[in-house]
Amino acid sequence: MDARNEAREFLMSRRAKVTPEQAGLTVSGHRRVAGLRRGEVAMLADVSPEYYAKIERGHLTGVSDAVLESVARALQLDDAEREHLFDLARAANGAARPVRGRRPKKWVPRDSLLRALEAIDRGPAFVRNGRMDVLATNALGRAFYDEVFDGPGQGNLARYCFLDERARAFYPDWEGAADVTVSILRTEAGRDPRDKQLHDLIGEMSTRSDAFRTRWGAHNVRRHGSGTKQFHHHEVGDLTLTYEGMELTAEPGLSFLIYTAEPGSPSEERLRLLASLTATSTAGPPRLGHPTTIQER
Repeated sequence: MDARNEAREFLMSRRAKVTPEQAGLTVSGHRRVAGLRRGEVAMLADVSPEYYAKIERGHLTGVSDAVLESVARALQLDDAEREHLFDLARAANGAARPVRGRRPKKWVPRDSLLRALEAIDRGPAFVRNGRMDVLATNALGRAFYDEVFDGPGQGNLARYCFLDERARAFYPDWEGAADVTVSILRTEAGRDPRDKQLHDLIGEMSTRSDAFRTRWGAHNVRRHGSGTKQFHHHEVGDLTLTYEGMELTAEPGLSFLIYTAEPGSPSEERLRLLASLTATSTAGPPRLGHPTTIQER
């Protein structure tokens, strides 16, 4: 992915989403664009039209944080979009440099991390990276995501969502789940635009899935820290689960996520049923997901 093109397409897509009325501008006559014009963004950001045009062409090298903040306000970016813009600017300024002279190695979870996963027995818990590879799970997490490992997903939630037909049943709101999946990958691409494995995944998905390719072109980003999701598991049926995501400070770039059900709810009963089914068929410590590789630090 070319960082300049990424910045250009992102800024153009955000400008197209803001109407003059939303920006507090009075307009008259016919407009060829639904969103703001470049000159209007420049006025709102208090920069010259020429300078903003340069920024929107993807030339972010040397652009100050103050100007980026002004552009973010003018385009009414939310927190995730603002962070993405700053990530793109850091990449343009050479802040994200690839590690050279190192060979990739397979990530192996620490014993203490596996014990932490194993200690959680009332909900699915797992560790994933920004590419949405599921790296380690507790026993219930493995049963919850069994289709992710057994099929086209190869242990990757994005592959599962777009390449495995079973995902459309697992996610009752598949369209929403697909939007979130691509937004997470787009956010990760802004944080580390030189991640070759991420580039390869995006290239594969764009080639194999029209639904992915369309969403990727929308340049939407988001934070994914907490919320509620609906699932339909093939063993136990419908589940309404809340999730909490935490960054692993000892493993930069990895997230620890836990799903739970409301106490006394049908979803809690179904999670217990899934746990009992898992206990009768498997035993032992949490299982690793599909192996992945990360750069040695």
